Amino acid sequence: MAMALDEPKENDNVYDVNGFQFIMDKDFFEKAQPVKVDFLGYGFSISSNIQFGPTACSSCGTASNTCCG
Repeated sequence: MAMALDEPKENDNVYDVNGFQFIMDKDFFEKAQPVKVDFLGYGFSISSNIQFGPTACSSCGTASNTCCG
């Protein structure tokens, strides 16, 4: 699962949380819920009901579901 800058589309849900706007495809959200996004000070950690295998973050090289900033 990844985060990216984007504009809302017709098939997206939009969530405003503490001044941040999160956009997620409605169909994907149905499969992934619950979804939790945490700010870690250096990036965001995303967790959901979907289990992904370990991946390497291109900016810091860690193997996790955390996107490095």
